[in-house]
Amino acid sequence: MTADGSSAPIRVLIVDDDPLVRAGLTLMLRAAPDLHIVGAVADGGEVRSAVAEHGPDVVLMDIRMNGLDGIEATRRLRAGVGAPEVLVLTTFDADDLVFRALRSGASGFLLKDTPPEGIVDAVRKVMAGEPILSPSVTRKLIAHLMPEEENQRRADARQILTRLSDREREVALAVGQGKPNATIATELHMSVGTVKGYISRILTKTNLDNRVQLALIVHDAAFG
Repeated sequence: MTADGSSAPIRVLIVDDDPLVRAGLTLMLRAAPDLHIVGAVADGGEVRSAVAEHGPDVVLMDIRMNGLDGIEATRRLRAGVGAPEVLVLTTFDADDLVFRALRSGASGFLLKDTPPEGIVDAVRKVMAGEPILSPSVTRKLIAHLMPEEENQRRADARQILTRLSDREREVALAVGQGKPNATIATELHMSVGTVKGYISRILTKTNLDNRVQLALIVHDAAFG
């Protein structure tokens, strides 16, 4: 909380090798009173030091960069303790990289042509623990997957889900359907706090970082 009793602003670090994009995102996000831009860097290799220096809550991460790409930068960052949330940026010609980014620990992705209010809303939602996934891009990604890879992922995902109890699988399925905690609580007749507890246990049992990765595992098991 701030000194006047209001909520502290969400601290955002921008990572993009295009100076115009960095400038545009900075101007756009600064217009939101609850967001605070703590820094902007041009290379994925600078991310960990920038995070250590500025302590952001959310990193807005480009996927394609001339230096270390956003996927590897995300993987390295999310491997650390207390890592910030990562929201990756993509264009349609980078669709094949989005699942890899999410599996590396990102909390979601946005298209670079998303309207300003959509980007601001996405940062807020990621900070609140809600995954940001684009159904249209997800469908394109699924269409690009090789059958052999699909079969292997399905087998691996189903094996992971066998670690869960029946009730945990119900919660996992609801997460995979993109339902927020409040909806899951209502449908499964439990409190929101209980839902959060189940999700925490599920992530521990499955060795996953966040609910986005859980949703991908559920998807792979059912449709892979």
